[in-house]
Amino acid sequence: MKFGGRSAHHPWIVAACLALSACGGGGGGGGGGGAADLRTASWAQQCSVSNPYRADASRAITTGSLRTEKSWVRAHVDEAYLWYDEVPGVDADLAAYSTDTAAGFYTAIDGYFEALKVTSKDRFSFTYPTKAWNTLFQSGQRVGDGIQWHYDSPTPPRNMRVVYVEPGSPGATAGVQRGDTLLSVNGVPADDTTVAGVAVLNEALFGSTTTAYSYVFRRGGVTQGAKAIAKIASLVSDPVPQTSVLTAGDGSKVGYLLFNDHIATAEGRLATAIATLQAQNVSDLVLDLRYNGGGYLYIASELAYMIAGPARTSGKAFETLRFNRKRSADNETTPFYNTSTQSQALPTLGLSRVYVLTGPGTCSASEAIINGLEGVDVTVQRIGATTCGKPYGFYATDNCGISYFPIEFQGVNAKSFGDYAGGFTPNCTVADDLEHALGDVAEARLAAALTLRATGACPAGAASAAARALASRAGTAPAAGTLVKHPARENAYRGGRE
Repeated sequence: MKFGGRSAHHPWIVAACLALSACGGGGGGGGGGGAADLRTASWAQQCSVSNPYRADASRAITTGSLRTEKSWVRAHVDEAYLWYDEVPGVDADLAAYSTDTAAGFYTAIDGYFEALKVTSKDRFSFTYPTKAWNTLFQSGQRVGDGIQWHYDSPTPPRNMRVVYVEPGSPGATAGVQRGDTLLSVNGVPADDTTVAGVAVLNEALFGSTTTAYSYVFRRGGVTQGAKAIAKIASLVSDPVPQTSVLTAGDGSKVGYLLFNDHIATAEGRLATAIATLQAQNVSDLVLDLRYNGGGYLYIASELAYMIAGPARTSGKAFETLRFNRKRSADNETTPFYNTSTQSQALPTLGLSRVYVLTGPGTCSASEAIINGLEGVDVTVQRIGATTCGKPYGFYATDNCGISYFPIEFQGVNAKSFGDYAGGFTPNCTVADDLEHALGDVAEARLAAALTLRATGACPAGAASAAARALASRAGTAPAAGTLVKHPARENAYRGGRE
């Protein structure tokens, strides 16, 4: 996600959906432009009694219906959406969008919002319950077991593997490790194709139930004993779980920083990490963003400033947000912030180059770091796979306890560049190495970055022949597969700072 500025009204950016069946989430929108009055104020906070989230609305509500909420959605899209003049005609009264019951309400309103998207350009717009969204991005809390997944395909052979385990999470407590291959859940094989079996897999891996499931993994070719793992309602993620100093072959000190989430709690953790690296006099930095789906843009700006330092960034734009032509007065520039939200001076490394580890999960505000640094002539060496391609963002706008995130703007750097909807391609293409821990100098992407730093060239054979063939066929990064994260982590926000 990308959020911009430091205001109370935060803008966001979003990436893809998940799961082994169909993609859920995000929206559709209304009567094909036929509403007589599209002003959002005419419909705001008029909530259906079936809306399970109406008590969490940001302002006082009055009684309305699913129809009034759909009218607000259509009006909001017409006012805010970057591609408002390309929205398809949608009949808001279709049965799929009209189930005004407690059980069916969210599916109906979300489906309507989704139908309004310009799908040729928009993979990112979505909806999310307001309370859960605010909790996630302010404190990092969500329902989860701490396990992030990779799969090659939503259909067999899926090759479901663990890419990351949140420290201290139920998954970590159960002994799950990066690289573990899923064999079964509650006896259902990972490559099951039955409706009932896929339902079990989807709920266990991606759902919100806190019921314990029995997982069987294979590790290093050996089948492990069954592990009972249950999600918890308040899993707290550590956005900056690793900071280390590596000694290069020439004796230089190279910093390694794993950064997973642009959430509010990342601000202090990043400042501490950079101060630690500064104190160690590192000459280079390897920034691992392979699993960072984005978040607050001001966090990205602060980190970019801490990497580049004041000389390169003073008076320069980190990112300028460009809205639709009806909202050109809203265009705004996010600077390189040199202080925290608590007005504390930020430490700096003053680097002219940085090595960034990337993958298809590198999205939104993470891509803004790359683009923003390149805009002030910091050399960004990208190692890994092509990023998700999200130069867009939005604000979280609540109505009746549901936040809506239609793409509202495109971000450009100090050189007015922002055309990377196809993602940033790597300088060195390297498949994700699930056989080694993140931060291990033998891990393929980190090893490639160190080789590139030492020799000026990518290591020979960094991407396997099979991976290169996959990239050639699919037009995607080698062995990129699908990184599965909590749905909100796949959304990028570019938004304000107070």
